[in-house]
Amino acid sequence: MEENFLPGQYLNPVYDRPVTGLRERKKQETRQRLADLATAMFIERGFDNVSVAEVAEAAGVSKVTVFNYFPRKEDLFFDRTPEFAELLTSAVRSRDAETTPLAAIRELVLGLFDARHPMAGFAEAAPLFWNVVLNSPALRARAREAVEELEALMATLFTEAYGAPAARLTAALTVAAWRTAYLTGVRRVMAGERTDDFLAEQRAWTVECFAAVPEPAIAGRLPGPAPHRPGQRP
Repeated sequence: MEENFLPGQYLNPVYDRPVTGLRERKKQETRQRLADLATAMFIERGFDNVSVAEVAEAAGVSKVTVFNYFPRKEDLFFDRTPEFAELLTSAVRSRDAETTPLAAIRELVLGLFDARHPMAGFAEAAPLFWNVVLNSPALRARAREAVEELEALMATLFTEAYGAPAARLTAALTVAAWRTAYLTGVRRVMAGERTDDFLAEQRAWTVECFAAVPEPAIAGRLPGPAPHRPGQRP
């Protein structure tokens, strides 16, 4: 399995975020209906064997409507990627003063894990999802792009606190930690293990992966020089 895969929806319900307003709720429901229908078709027939026109026809809408919600066909399958970006941005920017951006992301990932969110990487339906990805060059390419986009977003968020170049390095290391933990769970489910049999072990491994990422100094709180000790050269 490639090391760049991002989580998808695994046929789960609509976003967990609250929706206000009838129009917004209807738009979200339409988006999810399209994604669910397309995902079911991709799983049954393979991603490359289903066209956007067929998805639109099955949903009773036009191709234009589908593309209004999903600019690319691949986004119908990786439909929860934007949600993760929103959760990430919110976690970092709404953190309290004592929480670093890295800690905020770690807590977000662990929170998804504890909630058994599909983006935690061990949904029981994962084999169905990832078999489609493994058999589609287009989906594998999109997954690589999505990881690059995720790293760029983290770098932007980290720059606000850490400054550059520490932000870019920390973003790369954080993505590597998250991806390593995430793929471990995916592989175990793909190998036929039951989620309940390795939950505690997987959570501990996730904590360990994030612990391996060094915490940069927050801008404005940079550590000063080490205190001079008697007999020590300045």
